[in-house]
Amino acid sequence: MATGAMIHTFEVQLADVDRGVYEDLRLRVARHPSETDVYMLTRMLAYCLEYEEGIVFTEGVAATDEPAVLVRDLTGRVTAWIEVGAPDATRLHYGSKLADRTTIYTQRDPARVVLQWAGKTIHNADAIVLHSFDPGFIDDAAAALDRRNTMTLSVTEGQLYLELNGTNLSSAVHQQPIQ
Repeated sequence: MATGAMIHTFEVQLADVDRGVYEDLRLRVARHPSETDVYMLTRMLAYCLEYEEGIVFTEGVAATDEPAVLVRDLTGRVTAWIEVGAPDATRLHYGSKLADRTTIYTQRDPARVVLQWAGKTIHNADAIVLHSFDPGFIDDAAAALDRRNTMTLSVTEGQLYLELNGTNLSSAVHQQPIQ
């Protein structure tokens, strides 16, 4: 954990009907001093929406050779490389070669994020999916963040329903290939 990191706790009730994942999670998330609430919340949503055995948060923005979220199997092999924000093409290329599956969650305009990768070499780019949310959704959710958080997250038919500390929001989870 980085010096000066702020710890946020999350009590999460996750019901992802689309994937058949139902879990109660207790998470401690370290927010690096240079990390915004919006980025941290996107990282938290990526973790929940990708939740499976072996998933972990990495050092986030402080990690130079790891994504924001990572999934390893029991042997330690990387099975999912999960980026947040707008990672550069080199990171995506590396992650796609290392992991069985690479995906990205962004709080930014997806058209602008995809544009930065045009013409760049990215291993297995046609299999990488960019996930985004409705405009304003992440900003509105970040406004409800606290140091201690209760969250109910439901996903059904590609629609995300979020209750965060008494604030109710919803958004489609948009998916698009990066090439």
